[in-house]
Amino acid sequence: MLNSAIQINPLREGLGGRATPEPCTLVIFGATGDLTHRKLVPALYNLAADGALPPAMGVVGFARRDKTDEIFRSELEEAARKYSRQSINDELWKSFASSICYHRSGFDDLAGYESLAKRLDELDAARGTRGNRLFYLAAAPDQFEVILENLRKSGLNRGANGGWSRVIVEKPFGTDLPSARQLNTLVEGAFPEADTYRIDHYLGKETAQNIMVLRFANALFEAMWNARYIDHIQITASEPLGVEGRAGYYDKSGALRDMVQNHLLQLLCLTAMEPPAGLDADAIRDEKVKVLRSLRPIEGSDVSKYVIRGQYGAGAINGKRVAAYRDEANVDPESMTETFVALQVNVDNWRWAGVPFFVRVGKRLPKGGTEIAVHFKSVPPVLFKATGEAVDDNVLVIRIQPDEGVSLRMSAKMPGSSLRIEPVKMDFHYGTSFGKATPEAYERLLLDAMSGDPTLFARRDEVEEAWKFVDAIREAWIANPEDLTFYSSGSWGPAEADELIKRHGTTWRRL
Repeated sequence: MLNSAIQINPLREGLGGRATPEPCTLVIFGATGDLTHRKLVPALYNLAADGALPPAMGVVGFARRDKTDEIFRSELEEAARKYSRQSINDELWKSFASSICYHRSGFDDLAGYESLAKRLDELDAARGTRGNRLFYLAAAPDQFEVILENLRKSGLNRGANGGWSRVIVEKPFGTDLPSARQLNTLVEGAFPEADTYRIDHYLGKETAQNIMVLRFANALFEAMWNARYIDHIQITASEPLGVEGRAGYYDKSGALRDMVQNHLLQLLCLTAMEPPAGLDADAIRDEKVKVLRSLRPIEGSDVSKYVIRGQYGAGAINGKRVAAYRDEANVDPESMTETFVALQVNVDNWRWAGVPFFVRVGKRLPKGGTEIAVHFKSVPPVLFKATGEAVDDNVLVIRIQPDEGVSLRMSAKMPGSSLRIEPVKMDFHYGTSFGKATPEAYERLLLDAMSGDPTLFARRDEVEEAWKFVDAIREAWIANPEDLTFYSSGSWGPAEADELIKRHGTTWRRL
């Protein structure tokens, strides 16, 4: 078992106050990949440092490269020192690393799964992990089918000795509705829905989780969270980066499938959903599915009216010249893949009738960040009309990243003898308000999967409803490829996106 240095906090203080999850072994398929090194192992170490991991825990890396346990641990330590949000304590790392081992096998080698089963039985006996297994598919999506099939054939999809067995599936969860349904069927053949965890790291971010608390625990906001008081809502995900090393994947995916179908529609659902009947997973996910089913379809000729797609050209980011998307390595020089999407989404239900949701995401934009901006309706202008003073609208901004927090813009009188009205901002920052670092999204999500809490994971019908909405847009793009626009790197996207929101009488909020 891990020594006492890792068992310092029996409750998940700062992560929901939930009791420590049961002992288990986490098996990571694709353990030599980037996700494991950048996100998963640093997250596990930080949980260990916070005393949040189970008192008995094992981690098994599953990949085809030839490595010893010692080499694998050394590589993970190097990555943890580079990417962990907390500095590495040598003694704690040594204790944590003792729980890690490496299992060499190809994903298509059934014998490798059978030998893994024996090794997990040995870990149960040595570390007291009680037959509980959590399988993380951190491999390429085209490997999911063979991994799931071999988990089923080897019996690893069933917990040993009365324990449980669960699977975490990374995005992209399919590439369209038919492939998502096929993948759902494959997963269902090995694991029941209750044991399937489709991960979307945006839902693990503290501010995303705080949307429900902000709305439903504050009468001030809940009373005004409807079409009577809200003019429109903007959801923005901006990044100055290009495709970096993901060109092979990104050129086949694009911004709509890479970001809108999952991350941004999830944020829209949390913003628009009705109060759930309870805080259990299915009650919350039921309300999110209702939102997805209420989205007005954008299809056919309406796509060019309500959706703008763009691709970045050459330009400058932070004073440095950068290449156009089509000039990036491993990108088709005639690629029609979008790196920017802006769309107007309408939620056709009682609460949101007439309130447009403007959603945009883009690469090579001037500044990085993700936020939800709720723009309230203007007050009647009659009172201050004679003074000539303009009164800005109230805007509630929920910052998802990087500076997690909430701010409210309101109007106030400037000091002095004359009546001058200026916008002021009330600002809440997680780091300064609570005096502690915000946990990384993967920390919360890994711990929830170990605890058997699927609240922050996507359910099958959520995934399929989101694909249904997105596929109609993509079908119109395929039929009319010439509607791709272009924008300079370092700008805020194509001019057509500004025109889209201007039709509503407003402009995009600058991050």
